[in-house]
This record gives sequence, structure tokens and C-alpha cells, in this order.
Amino acid sequence: MLASVESAAVVGVDAVPVTVEVDVSPGLPQWTLVGLPASAVRESRERVLAALVNSGVDLPARRVTVNLAPADLRKDGTGLDLPIALGLLVAGGWLPAASVASLVAVGELGLDGTLRPVRGVLAVARAHRSRTAGWLVVPPENHAEAALALPDRLSAPTHLRALLDSLRRTGQPPATVPPELPAAAAMPTPDLADVVGQARARRALEIAAAGGHHVLLAGPPGAGKTMLARRLPGILPPLDDAERLEVIAVHSVAGLSTPARLRSAEPPFRAPHHATSLAGLIGGGAGPRPGELSLAHRGVLFLDELLEIPRHILDALRQPLEEGAVTIARAATSVRFPARVQLVAATNPCPCGRLGTEDLACTCLPSAVARYRSRLSGPLADRLDLHVSVGRVPIRALSTRERGEPSATVRERVLAARTVLAAHRAPADRAALAPLTADALAALERAATSMHLSARAFTRTALVARTIAALDGDAVVSKAAVLEALSYRPSQWGGNGAGASPAVA
Repeated sequence: MLASVESAAVVGVDAVPVTVEVDVSPGLPQWTLVGLPASAVRESRERVLAALVNSGVDLPARRVTVNLAPADLRKDGTGLDLPIALGLLVAGGWLPAASVASLVAVGELGLDGTLRPVRGVLAVARAHRSRTAGWLVVPPENHAEAALALPDRLSAPTHLRALLDSLRRTGQPPATVPPELPAAAAMPTPDLADVVGQARARRALEIAAAGGHHVLLAGPPGAGKTMLARRLPGILPPLDDAERLEVIAVHSVAGLSTPARLRSAEPPFRAPHHATSLAGLIGGGAGPRPGELSLAHRGVLFLDELLEIPRHILDALRQPLEEGAVTIARAATSVRFPARVQLVAATNPCPCGRLGTEDLACTCLPSAVARYRSRLSGPLADRLDLHVSVGRVPIRALSTRERGEPSATVRERVLAARTVLAAHRAPADRAALAPLTADALAALERAATSMHLSARAFTRTALVARTIAALDGDAVVSKAAVLEALSYRPSQWGGNGAGASPAVA
């Protein structure tokens, strides 16, 4: 007897419909699974058979063939355990075919028949909502996540036996109520008031938050670069509902969805170690799965010890920073992950970290400094809009423990500036020049010539100046705003080590 159950496979951050076809026929006992299953899917035989036995189902020995359609799409993960089990029950005569005709099922089965969580359930729920009016069956741990996109027609039984009893009795899966997320699940963010001094760096972070600009913080060890970077999410606007679902979808695909993330509207903050691999930062692997760049989507990606990261890994950031997405091409498929982030990078001015400091002498040879700087290529440095020198705070200032301006106050100015910028937003980058006064534009053109700015740097500087004007409440971009924007851009950055260090530019 032949049976089919609808399910889904996650490709990137999207769900693709998968039909699980199960045929049970007389013959020597054999289990055949086709349709490009990955190793985790091929192992479903042992999980499914043990779960059925421990759910009170004694299947006779038969020849079983399972096909996962479309057969040319690679299926990964354990979410097909449940639809395979349901298809086997229908094909074996334990369930009527009508009971599974209008449902989509995803979930991993434990050997005792319990339903265990899987990755990418939010993507499945969003796709299910747009395609069908049937039921969606998910594991109970994925219930709250799926309910974000599908508040009704959602079932999350804890055990396969409970699902079978309901399907036999009513022809429908059991209706369940999504769990209430605890009020304390909101994720705290560090406050900018903890930062002592560093007025210029604080100003740069405010500009970056208002305009979505990338930042490079350069200075000696212990100057507060990491402390500053970790406080950028606290002055960013909260995520709206659409953005929050985008973030949750990426984290769900990566298997990192938590109750705190489901509830929070705070932008994500990711700080990978500088020894991370190319696949870990950009994304990839056998899946492939999103990397740290995509996990920071709609938030902040902080790369500490920037120049300790190999150059080929850093250069892989160039295209995603421009496009706001990562495309990973494989021989059989191409996967696209969202990656609209604000990059905050921190680096020492030289290998020993003392270059440019007044009280300590640098011990690095010029050739070592040149090699160190060469890890940041000119094209990537061109995409970093704000280069900020972060000096050491005097011990006397630290001992006073005077708190700075809190993040809540700065966030109010950022929100007001973003409102102004949104009113003047245009699809073309050249629109950034529209609000510049004549003397401001002339100053920008002179500086672009003398500083040898590229076309990208010229446009980005104009955008920074427009952000500064919005923060200051000016309707037009003045010459003063342009000069401030230019002060955050070094005169040159040689990819071969020539040119000024961001710490002394």
C-alpha cells in the first residue's frame, strides 16, 4: 500500500515542500530510503522503528520503500522522522489516509516516541501559512517559535502515541496552546553610561547607530574598544515585527533559537573569536548553515583583534557588506542567507599594541607593522565609514567613577535622526549629495581629491555627513558636518602596509 505525507526541508532560511512517499509491499524485510537523504535522514530508520514499537505499534515485517520528493533536493536534519513514521502507519493500515491528507509534519523522534525539536521550524510555519489551510504538527519545544507565524491550526503533541490516538479518534491532530514565554526572557544590554571618557568614540558610535555605518576602533590594549562595541546594540532602534522574525528565522536554522531571542526586540550582537574559520564567519559547511555574519543580521557583528584574522577571511566580508546577504554556491544548489549587519571592528595599531602611545615605546620593526596592516585590504577599509582612534583613559578619570550619558538618552537621538533620514531616503546613492550646501559640497570635492578618496568613499562620506546633520537637527548638510565626517576617514590605507594606521590617522 502506498501513502504520502507532506513535510518540508529547510534550504537556507526558506522551507521547501517535501512529500514523503511510503510504500509497504510483500517481500523480504527491507528498508530503502531514496531522494538524496543526508546521513541524519538515512539514520531515521532506527529511530522511526523503535519509536513505533514503543508507541504500541507492532508492524509486520515487510518491504518498505521511502521516497523523499523532490528527489533531486538534498534533505538534511532529523525533521523528516515524524512524516516517515506517519506514512509508514498509513501504508501499513494503522491510520486512515484521510487523517494525514491535510497536515504538514516535521519533527525528530526519540526511541521512546517523544517528539524532539528540530531546526528551521519558523521557516516551515511561514511557508505553511502561505500555501495551505491544513494543520502543522511540530515538536512541543518548537511550538512557541512556530506560533509566531502560525497562531492557529498548530499542533505540538509531546508523544507519537498522543498524535496517533487523536488522528484515529477525530481525524485531526490534537490542538495545543503555545506556551507563555516568561517575562524575564528579555535580553539585557550593556549601558553606554559605563564608559568613562572616550567622547570621540562615543560620538562615532552614535553616528554609526543613526546611519547604519561601519566602524573601525583602533587603539592600544585596554583602551575600551570592546567595551564600546558591546554597547552599540543598546543605542540601536528596537527591531520591528518583520525584522524580529527575520532574526529568529536565521537563529532557528542555526539551531540557536531560545525563549529570550523569541521575545526580545533587541538587535543581535555576535562577537566571534578571531581564530574563526571562513565557514564559521561567512557560512557554509555540508548543510550549508549560516555563519556569524548572518547570525548578526539586523544587528552588530563585532570583530575584535581584526588584524589577527587572516586576510582572505576578512576579504570575504566585502561583497556581503555591500549586498546585505551571503550567497553560498555549491555544485548542486545555491543558498542565500541574509546578512544586513553593522560591522564594528577593533584592532591594535601594531603587533605589540604600543604604536602611537605617549608613555610606552613601540617595539615592532617597520616591516612587522607593514605586514600587520596589510591584512586589512584597501577595499575593505574603504567600506569602514568611521575610523576612530581610541586612546587610553587616564587613571584619575577612571577612579572618579563618573557615569556618562546613558544608552536610553542616546537612543532617543538616534531614533529622531533615523526618522529624519527615512524621510529623505532615495534608492540612488547619489541622493546622499542632495541636501549638501554649496560650500559643503565644494569642501567634500576638495577633500576627495587631496585624500584620494574612491567613488565609494566619496559617497559614504556624504552619507556620514548627512547622518551627522540629522543628529544635529539640521535640515541641510553644512560644511561643518562634512568636515566632521572627513575627520573619521584616514587620508589613505595602503594594502601593502603603506599609509597611516587608523590609530594615528
